[in-house]
Amino acid sequence: MRRAYLKLKTKIVKIDQNNIEKDKLIYAANIIRNGGLVAFPTETVYGLGANALNSESVNSIFKAKGRPSDNPLIVHIADSKSIDHLVLKVLPGVQKLINRFWPGPLTLVFRKSPIIPDEITAGLDTVAIRMPSHPIALALIKESGLPIAAPSANSSGRPSPTLASHVMEDLSGKVDLIIDGGATDVGLESTVLDTTSIPPSILRPGAITIEQLREELEEVELDPALLSRDYINVTPKSPGVKYKHYSPTADLIVVEGEPNNVVSKINELVIDYTNKGIKVGILATEQTKDFYNRLIDNKPVVISMGDRSHPDMIASNLFSCFREMDHQNIQVILAEAVNKTGIGLAVMNRMNKAAGYNIIKA
Repeated sequence: MRRAYLKLKTKIVKIDQNNIEKDKLIYAANIIRNGGLVAFPTETVYGLGANALNSESVNSIFKAKGRPSDNPLIVHIADSKSIDHLVLKVLPGVQKLINRFWPGPLTLVFRKSPIIPDEITAGLDTVAIRMPSHPIALALIKESGLPIAAPSANSSGRPSPTLASHVMEDLSGKVDLIIDGGATDVGLESTVLDTTSIPPSILRPGAITIEQLREELEEVELDPALLSRDYINVTPKSPGVKYKHYSPTADLIVVEGEPNNVVSKINELVIDYTNKGIKVGILATEQTKDFYNRLIDNKPVVISMGDRSHPDMIASNLFSCFREMDHQNIQVILAEAVNKTGIGLAVMNRMNKAAGYNIIKA
């Protein structure tokens, strides 16, 4: 195969999700079929796609991202019926989840069929599969005629991309094509549910919440590793489990507690860091953003993640806020925690992972 891991000339094409141009789609699908890499928008974040049934193509994903080989990938499909030859069995209860949440931001883990390369699953006997709802993603998968392996289209460990420009920052010269389909919607990676465990367990929280899943399956649990700081020793069954992820260049510190106490604690920390000559950024909410920048002459950079009462807004903005702090050369970011209910659980999962569980109680 032609790929020798030399610097590529990355091409960018803009596609309107409401008016998908067939010639551009065919061009992208041909790259996938020929073993290349295409970054494309999904409703969650931008994905880095390759032919999921070709080991060499899958390996090129790991190479481009600098991704550890024991970190499994998610296989994306465009028709729920195509799952039949990718997995060994779909239980009736799991079929209820497929019927309700696909297409959408839910990844399901199954026992894999022999057709799935070991490179996809990091040698495990399970495979993670989802059917995205973004029109461009679905059209690309259908046009390629293949299942597409697609982790987030960023350098390993960096904040996931929610804009095509984020993909360019990390992967320009490492991928063949970037499809610019505008901003993603959810802003966080999909929920991952392990259907092979009893009861089924959430390996990674996302926009599909545990409360929603329990409406279809009475018993759904959070995987113990999800709540553990000891991620170094975890055998990853899902992307985003073992390693520090989603991280800005700056050191990130999460401050949690009652909002008033959080504001007071962050104000104290700002003074301490600023006195040491460290450039500080604050990730605040709409309710608190004006309580920080009146303290000192050398004011911190304050960015609002969104309205605290709308955690879906915070989820959509989180990774862009991380990258904006990097663009402003911030050295330490102090971030307000949010409530861990609904999608707030996913927000805090990403925030804590990005901070390496550097959490301060206020």
